[in-house]
Amino acid sequence: MKHDLVRLMGHSEPVGAYVAEAARAQEAFRRRRAEYRLDERTVGELKRLSEDYVVVIFSAEWCPDCQRNVPVLDLISEAAGLEVIVLGHIMRDSKNSAERWRIPPSPVEVREFNVVKIPLIVVLDRKGEEIGEIVENPPPGKTLEGALLDILRRG
Repeated sequence: MKHDLVRLMGHSEPVGAYVAEAARAQEAFRRRRAEYRLDERTVGELKRLSEDYVVVIFSAEWCPDCQRNVPVLDLISEAAGLEVIVLGHIMRDSKNSAERWRIPPSPVEVREFNVVKIPLIVVLDRKGEEIGEIVENPPPGKTLEGALLDILRRG
């Protein structure tokens, strides 16, 4: 599926800004960012491939998996130059059983990307084509940077 990158950029924010401003999870984000150590070799490989891709994250401050993975994506973005944008502030819709997410505050793109679980980390090429995704956490035995590198190599 092809997505409109210009529209996505307009509706999102850079991962660094999201991590810095997500008041509800700021301490968890800060702690995870400070504790995590990137695999430098993997980051070096990501850096070679990064200019051709954009990573889109669907996130919520209340989500433990988001608190664990979004700060790592911020580190990866900073170290590898990989553009990472966030469509955040997702909220469940407990009043409408037909809808999983309440829009707003959840971005309307949750429907376009068929978001079921978060974080949903989607890798797009610069034409907006989906290259791959990570749902909730990287596969067992993989770091987040390693899982992203696997996707970029396939792209």
